[in-house]
Amino acid sequence: MPDRWLGIAVSGDKIVMIDAEVPKTGPLILQSDTGFRLQKGARPAAYTVLHQNVSDYVRENKIDRVIIKESAASQGGMGKSHLLAAELRGVVMAAAAGVTDTMCIAKGNISRTFGERKVDEYLKDESFWAAEISGRLRALSREAAMLLLAARDK
Repeated sequence: MPDRWLGIAVSGDKIVMIDAEVPKTGPLILQSDTGFRLQKGARPAAYTVLHQNVSDYVRENKIDRVIIKESAASQGGMGKSHLLAAELRGVVMAAAAGVTDTMCIAKGNISRTFGERKVDEYLKDESFWAAEISGRLRALSREAAMLLLAARDK
């Protein structure tokens, strides 16, 4: 049976999670395309809830590996929203790493090491996703799924 992996992309106040069986070759077998939004109110309390949600999901679904999209430097500088997203990414990393094998991959690294194109070109390619994913994947979740494809090649 293939391993079960979770790809997570963090942005702003939400996370997108792709849960898939990852065979050695062939399309990923999508189990879930979901996510969590940070609760309103005090951030420390909201981080606690999100941490618990992620660790519970990983544990209850017997996830073998979590791959998280790494922070990237902003071309416009480090604004508050960029820093808050980085905080949230840290919460997600800690939650996943407390349960299973967890790694981070930078989008720029994927562009250099996966295939012949840049990540953004793959994200727009409908035929690529039809061939690489077995199941219904939302377009906004492709970046999280790309993490799984890139990690499988490592």
